[in-house]
Amino acid sequence: MANLKEIRNRISSVSSTMQITNAMKMVSAAKLKKAQDAIVAMRPYSNKLTGILQDLSSSIDSDNVFIQNTEANKTLIICITSNRGLCGGFNSNIIKKCVSLASNKNQEVSFLCLGKKGSDILSKKHNVILTKNEIFEDMSFENVKEIADLLIQKFVDKEFEKIQIVYNRFKNAATQIITNEQFLPILPADQQENNQNYIFEPSKLEIVNELIPKSLRTQLFKALRDSYASEHGARMTAMHKATDNATELRDQLKLTYNKARQAAITNEILEIVGGAEALNN
Repeated sequence: MANLKEIRNRISSVSSTMQITNAMKMVSAAKLKKAQDAIVAMRPYSNKLTGILQDLSSSIDSDNVFIQNTEANKTLIICITSNRGLCGGFNSNIIKKCVSLASNKNQEVSFLCLGKKGSDILSKKHNVILTKNEIFEDMSFENVKEIADLLIQKFVDKEFEKIQIVYNRFKNAATQIITNEQFLPILPADQQENNQNYIFEPSKLEIVNELIPKSLRTQLFKALRDSYASEHGARMTAMHKATDNATELRDQLKLTYNKARQAAITNEILEIVGGAEALNN
């Protein structure tokens, strides 16, 4: 009977775990819908703004610090992960990508981490200059603007010659694309593909100088929105698989329990029958 008790305890434990994973799946599904709507609505605006800026910057002959593309020796990588786990390979894939970029011997690489999971791992062996884990508690444009302005200032002050963003780009609930996106300096559009004709009012240079901070803030905000939607998609998928696995394990344990219980009952019946026959003899 002790064996039966152990199996019952295991069934109870697996059932409790299954309830937790199913609840987490439902919570992530609800949050994913809102996050997905937000990033789908924002992405066309952000892409168009970035495209216009690249078209304009490629045709400007100036000493604009944001457009100059010199050889970079000091690189800052913005690592966007999550504050919580249980979302499959969402965080580990980003961290692996960041570590791979940091292995470049020709560059001095530092990190700015947005998300606790990334900062916990990268801070052990790499130079993490700043962490902003609280950004996901209130991810408003104003809070993101402060981080973007800080990055712009560090680039202007030549603390870093190149800034990149590494994050998960949302495709659908089951698919997140690891993206390495250049933040600064701004990459000009391909001259062969640049066939846009614009009428400028005021001057082209003034428009570019006005667009650059706005475009960079929007780019960072979009990356965070993408990562946030990807996180909940990854967690929903992971918890769905965990619930299915727990259900399968629970069913197997119930079958094992029933077999063991039936065997115990059969043994008891045999003992009773054997004892009755012994008394009759």
